[in-house]
Amino acid sequence: MESIAAHSRPSATADDGRTRDRVSGLLLEHGPQTATELAGRLGISPAAVRRHLDALVATGRVEERQVRDAHRGRGRPARRFHLTDAGRSAYPHAYDDLALTALRYVAGIGGPDAVRAVAEQQLAGLEARASSAVERAVSAEHGQPVDRAQALAAALTAEGYAASASAISSGGQLCQHHCPVAHVAAEFPQLCEAETAVIGRLVGTHVQRLATIAHGDGICTTHIPGALRPGNRTAPARPVPGERGARGARTAPSTSTETPSNAHAISRERTPA
Repeated sequence: MESIAAHSRPSATADDGRTRDRVSGLLLEHGPQTATELAGRLGISPAAVRRHLDALVATGRVEERQVRDAHRGRGRPARRFHLTDAGRSAYPHAYDDLALTALRYVAGIGGPDAVRAVAEQQLAGLEARASSAVERAVSAEHGQPVDRAQALAAALTAEGYAASASAISSGGQLCQHHCPVAHVAAEFPQLCEAETAVIGRLVGTHVQRLATIAHGDGICTTHIPGALRPGNRTAPARPVPGERGARGARTAPSTSTETPSNAHAISRERTPA
């Protein structure tokens, strides 16, 4: 039988996680370092530090570079470890605040149209990449809007939007379970408007935004008119863990092809004239 003391000790995994966080913190604070330098600051052996560094390299948080050190003479280049962009992303950033400050300044100088121009410019790269992906997946001559939405969902997921597409009686739906700019879009709806226009161009038809994370909904939902095509559905994308909308609503995958946000709109389409 295991002793009570054994249950009370932190697990090795938890200890490893804390040590790796300390290693990352030292690389952030002091810049690139060797395993020996890190060991001296942590008070553990270089061999133990290298084990943690190998784990951090494997997860993409740290990378190793060989650097010729003038103080080492003609010997072997020093192996220094650097924090990657992915490693830095775990620490607090003020990107949203910076974006809001910049857009408020733009709005004050040029008004809503200037903000819209910034939003369109910001989405131009995304549109170009998604367009290439959609055209590779679906023939431009034969692909229907609902078909193109399937390919677009995959392209948007690759961009971090956790998107899925599904068929409904009146066409299809494109759902985005994550919005990278939700906090900023809550104040500047031009970002959502520009994104909706991009979706319409990529699927080749007029689309209607039914819900957005920026306005407190659980997911961004876009209705895509078109003929129903049996079996036209992608698996719901898994939401980004811990993400919240601009008003604190935690994102969650859709469990139905008709979300609460658009059920009323769709029911009107089904009502005989």
